[in-house]
Amino acid sequence: MPDTTLPPPGRILARQEAGIGWLTIDNLPRRNAISPEMWQALGDALVAFEADEAVRCIVLTGAGDRAFASGSDISRFEEGRTTLEQVAEHRARNQRVHDRLRQMDKPVIAMIRGHCIGGGLAIALSCDIRICSEDADFAVPAAKLGVGYELDGVRKLTQIVGPAFAKEIFFTGRRFSAAEACGMGLVNRVLPAEALESFVTETARGIAANAPLTIRASKHIIMESMKGQPDEARCDRLYQDCFESEDYKEGRRAFMEKRPPQFRGR
Repeated sequence: MPDTTLPPPGRILARQEAGIGWLTIDNLPRRNAISPEMWQALGDALVAFEADEAVRCIVLTGAGDRAFASGSDISRFEEGRTTLEQVAEHRARNQRVHDRLRQMDKPVIAMIRGHCIGGGLAIALSCDIRICSEDADFAVPAAKLGVGYELDGVRKLTQIVGPAFAKEIFFTGRRFSAAEACGMGLVNRVLPAEALESFVTETARGIAANAPLTIRASKHIIMESMKGQPDEARCDRLYQDCFESEDYKEGRRAFMEKRPPQFRGR
């Protein structure tokens, strides 16, 4: 898949390899701050990977070793985020990315090095799994900027770390270490920087080899289970789709024949 490039200073790089779709937030001069054009390109790249049957798992990361993403590009706020109309446009563009990450059938891993701040942390929270290096740090500096966070973003963080830690993160605006983030449940695992990419790659390959319909069902049913009123009918359909699939037959045959299954997502 060709790279999705933008004029300087930022771009989203996309590549597909061995069932894994890799997306890189690349704006090194600004520690991978995300411009409006990059938000749009990220959403477009996710749509493309969702439609690509060869992609079974997606890894989202930042260029270099200094930052996953340091949030939305604040230097662009004066030109494009001062009126209520501009704020609404920015919100819609960002929400498209978050909705796509959470609602797509394919699992997404956030591979995090360095700073994961504000909008960057919001993106990571929309991913299914977060794996970081020991040198990563996390923050929501909204209280230091006078920026408000809407219900969706606050609820997402609270569901992951709980209300007490969510309040500490929002109220203080300070940076939390990788160890602190792991203790909160903000990330799944913390690894030495030199081991991060190989571990994430191995994990993504393992996921890509598994049954896509089972993963789809698991992802959506887990999300439904966290709602006050889950859509039980939808959960039942997802559950039944697995048992009615060719992959279920293949899984049974492969087990009996003592060989790795070849799942097709059908």
